[in-house]
Amino acid sequence: MTERKAQPPKDAAQKEVQKAVDTAEDQGFVGVEVDPTPNEHYTVAGVVAGKPVPETDPEAAEAARRAALGQ
Repeated sequence: MTERKAQPPKDAAQKEVQKAVDTAEDQGFVGVEVDPTPNEHYTVAGVVAGKPVPETDPEAAEAARRAALGQ
């Protein structure tokens, strides 16, 4: 669970919205994607097909670095 920095909700509507936002953040739906590599590249089929991933391909590693920096 992530550290919460928002002020505590003051009414029922704010509590409902905050709960939805907290759930989305906990599941990783909000924020900056730090690895633009498609998930399929990490599967057995992707590895066998030689799909590039940051761990094995310098260009994919550079793309992941740029994404992590927001560039």
